[in-house]
Amino acid sequence: MRLTAMTTFLALMGSVGFAEPVTDPIRPVSRALAEGVVSRNAETLLAVSAPRNSLRPTLRPALSQASKTVVPTATQSGFADWITGFRTRAMQAGISSNVFDRAFAGVQYDADIIRRDRNQSEFTKTIWDYLDSAASDARVNNGIAAMTKHADLLNRIESRYGVDKDVVVAIWGLESAYGTFRGSNPVIGSLATLAYDARRSDFFEEQLIEALRILQSGDVELADFTGSWAGAMGHTQFIPTSYQSLAVDFDGDGKRDIWSDDPADALASTANYLAKNGWVKGMPWGIEVRVPRGFDYTLAKRDIQKMPSDWAGLGVVDLDGAPVPDHGSASLLLPAGARGAAFLIFKNFDVIETYNTADAYVIGVGHLSDRIAGAAPIRSNWPREDRALTYDERKEMQRLLTSKGFDTKKIDGKIGPLTINAVRAFQTSIGDIPDGYASLNILKKLR
Repeated sequence: MRLTAMTTFLALMGSVGFAEPVTDPIRPVSRALAEGVVSRNAETLLAVSAPRNSLRPTLRPALSQASKTVVPTATQSGFADWITGFRTRAMQAGISSNVFDRAFAGVQYDADIIRRDRNQSEFTKTIWDYLDSAASDARVNNGIAAMTKHADLLNRIESRYGVDKDVVVAIWGLESAYGTFRGSNPVIGSLATLAYDARRSDFFEEQLIEALRILQSGDVELADFTGSWAGAMGHTQFIPTSYQSLAVDFDGDGKRDIWSDDPADALASTANYLAKNGWVKGMPWGIEVRVPRGFDYTLAKRDIQKMPSDWAGLGVVDLDGAPVPDHGSASLLLPAGARGAAFLIFKNFDVIETYNTADAYVIGVGHLSDRIAGAAPIRSNWPREDRALTYDERKEMQRLLTSKGFDTKKIDGKIGPLTINAVRAFQTSIGDIPDGYASLNILKKLR
């Protein structure tokens, strides 16, 4: 079963410069997450500073108090009118007037949330810069410490849900720095602002209704009902619809409390999420491989799958030259083209992808989980002289490709399968290796 609520949320939240799966052509990308406020009683696992924000493939511009946007009176008035209308719809959906009025007391339109939402596509990292942070020594060491501290809990979660505990911990590490940064924005205010914003009102109104249902259920007190500026919540940043479908009461206290300093419910909920999406225990997410000279790079597509033994027949082997074990069918992923690391990726890659569909995030979770379990860093080189394309440069690339007969279908700044295929065709036309890597070098050649 492939759940769509979380994926839909990702699709709404911006774009980064990494290739997404061919199954989703609209370039879904990361949720905006915890904004760097230390939760109550957060414990420092090691004497290493945690990152200010939860790690995501998209960089967010920092917001200071001085940069707070002044909201026009007319906007606040319109927001108040919208709340009045929404109250009726919420009542029709089964929300009690008492819960609604208590939740919305003091809620105001927050222009900074909209500003953050609008600015997402401009801030990107290269895959290697992202992974340097995702699997930094500090994050790995903190993950090992978390595994040790919560060993009994994690073993019980793994036993019940059949999801490898190191992957659950890796998601925890990327989403909230192992619970240190869970987000401090009031969930109701964040979602109300986004629901009022006409661009995605239907989706966020649905999230807001479910958030009110969470309050009504008593799983969390209003004062503790906080999350990211975009409404993602708790240790592993669930959105309300995903919470309603997949959060669990693992500690048996009658509440599905993913906000508590005790991470039991949050980590079990994450394992349940992955299990319901088809996790195969013991199967790797991916394995780093080497590709032979003269390889046909048009085979490096998500919809081309072969058993690792068949890939070995084409010269794709592990870094020590041995065939990769036949864990299941796999596709070849080249996140930085022919000059970067290559991976054979398996079904569990797709499962992590349901949590966040950015390739960088999935590789980050997978590689961090490997490192926590004792594996070595990625051994292949990256083209570190490259930089990520800006949003405007990605749109320029699409315009130039289309004008030269390599139609990308859309000019949206999202490097998806259609753009990658257009890049491949252009590379073939000029005698380059057709790896589909949308680099600055390709843009210069198009110019």
